[in-house]
Amino acid sequence: MKEARYFYVPDAAHTTELPEDEAQHALRVLRLREGDEIMLMDGQGTFYEASISQSSGHHCHYELVRQLPQARQWKGHLHLAIAPTKMMDRMEWLFEKATEVGIDEFSLLNCQFSERRVVKEQRLEKIVVSAMKQSRKGWLPRVNGMTDFRHFIESHYQGQRYIAHCYDEVPRTHLFDELRNKKNDTGVQQEGGNNDDVLVLIGPEGDFSIDEVRLAVDAGFVSVSLGESRLRTETAGLSSVMMMQLAKR
Repeated sequence: MKEARYFYVPDAAHTTELPEDEAQHALRVLRLREGDEIMLMDGQGTFYEASISQSSGHHCHYELVRQLPQARQWKGHLHLAIAPTKMMDRMEWLFEKATEVGIDEFSLLNCQFSERRVVKEQRLEKIVVSAMKQSRKGWLPRVNGMTDFRHFIESHYQGQRYIAHCYDEVPRTHLFDELRNKKNDTGVQQEGGNNDDVLVLIGPEGDFSIDEVRLAVDAGFVSVSLGESRLRTETAGLSSVMMMQLAKR
């Protein structure tokens, strides 16, 4: 049986043509033609079976066959906020793998010890789209641009908030233990929020400054560790996403 070809079409239910980059891939790379079956993803929880109705030049039109609403694979909104590494290929790897595992939102942090303060988020968005298609995820993670650390933690956020760091002088619990305990907590839902929403902060290659950690704790973030090993930034980010996924299934 021929493998289904997936294409990202944000407004798939209300248009009849693939976006230009997806059309080029369909026609020039895959060499699809009229009558070929394709799968569309809108990144908002719905897949669509479709068939190519017309192809000419740079344009690829389709007809919808049926909608296939997707069931969410995890509870709550999973959000990773991370200071980008000096080498961007490490961040690209993280965004790809975290999307494959399952996440709802990425944010980039500008911290005191950050070695990279400028990021082309459009490149990361393309990587996330590709990973979403490859892993057949129903929802496209949001990618937020660089934000100052202080401004970020002072922003309104409902749900569980954690900052992972390596300072022994600031008491820490293990992130997965915290997530697992919250999963078993039968307390009353917070007004205006979702107890299943999770935000984890990961610092730059030199870690957060201790002042940043204390500032976050004062703002309501829970101080956590990711285990005994000292992890690279991108490894810490992926480990956090894995823990969120395991706890929120």
